[in-house]
Amino acid sequence: MPMPVPNLPATGSSWRTRPFHRQWLGAQAHRLFDFFQHGNINPAGGFYTLDSRGYPLDDNPVRQIHSTTRMVHCFSIGVLLGRPGSDAIVDHGMSYLWNSHRDAKHGGYVWSLDDAGPKDDTKQAYGHAFVLLAASSAKCAGHPLADRLLTDVTQVLEEHFWEEQNGAVAEEFARDWSPISQYRGQNSNMHLTEALMAAFEATGERSYLDKAERIAELIIGRHAASLDYRVAEHFHADWSLDRSYRGSDVFRPFGTTPGHWLEWARLLLQLWALGGKRHDWMPQASCELFRQSIELGWDRDEGGFFYALDWDNHPRLRQKLWWPCAEAIGAAAFLCEHMPNEFHETWYRHVWSFIDRHLIDHEQGGWHPELSESLQPASTLFTGKPDLYHALQACLIPLFPATGSLTRVILQSDHDIGGAPR
Repeated sequence: MPMPVPNLPATGSSWRTRPFHRQWLGAQAHRLFDFFQHGNINPAGGFYTLDSRGYPLDDNPVRQIHSTTRMVHCFSIGVLLGRPGSDAIVDHGMSYLWNSHRDAKHGGYVWSLDDAGPKDDTKQAYGHAFVLLAASSAKCAGHPLADRLLTDVTQVLEEHFWEEQNGAVAEEFARDWSPISQYRGQNSNMHLTEALMAAFEATGERSYLDKAERIAELIIGRHAASLDYRVAEHFHADWSLDRSYRGSDVFRPFGTTPGHWLEWARLLLQLWALGGKRHDWMPQASCELFRQSIELGWDRDEGGFFYALDWDNHPRLRQKLWWPCAEAIGAAAFLCEHMPNEFHETWYRHVWSFIDRHLIDHEQGGWHPELSESLQPASTLFTGKPDLYHALQACLIPLFPATGSLTRVILQSDHDIGGAPR
């Protein structure tokens, strides 16, 4: 049965404050940890991609850097929450990052490997953003390799990726750091914004936060604001908009991606809070990004967010992926705390109901990563259950104060995930 736009107003206190809802969120987080924790370690290094039942898809898989780093990040959160076994996964992932993904000859971190070594040896800003996030999270969890990894990836980002004249990072290089293209992308810069905030919180070094604010000003304050708060994805080297760019539908789809509008809605409020609430434009921009994602991206007939829109706001990729819904939860949680109103609370509840009905795999565990337009499980873009990161954060972000990265707020919080004082 489809779930179109809600027509009932939210009533009473926020779900985020209700003990039953908080216990439900905690239970969902535990189920996700259970699915990904057991059997995901590849003895040859890195982690397996899991099938729909939680078994490895391949005996010799290609390990992409964003998968390795996200596992380190998520299980660093597990360490901070007190989940047994998390520390072994963090240690396994950190060792693989340092000993295998890291390019000891040229510096930086290669995109992917298999058992024979590098499979794709390019140096991608997207991947390096997640190395920074993993190092920052592992530092909060007390891993002994974290400081070395954090120092190394920070230097690589500064020397090779960061472009001071633009206030953002370049996208990609060959293994020897020769340029590959003139392409500039918002997705890598968005995730770097997340990682820079985490690094600032882990180290106290203001330069990380300054870079995050400059990226936000470029991507949202300059470009998204001029496009009625639609987030442009693809740019030329001078950061002029490239409306005609065609790339991979997984990482660089043509047009606009409402899920990224939702991701930025949360990141802006987090950046605003961390920066001392100095940038008055950020809260309103967050509200507009969230509203536009609902107005233009939500399927009013079947429910769910269309994956990508064309420049006339028509659905271009009509699949419904798990991660935009997860990001909608994070955005709504931050908005309900900083900019509370009925619209934000109603959609917080409505998206969780959609997730529970259509995305959570209540039989086998994990979430379905992709649904067809008519909400049937599909695999046109993704195979198996490839990711813990988005879903886990959706379950945990509403349980903690909307003031920073999960690692920081877990460390500082005096409440457990069920709402009771520690």
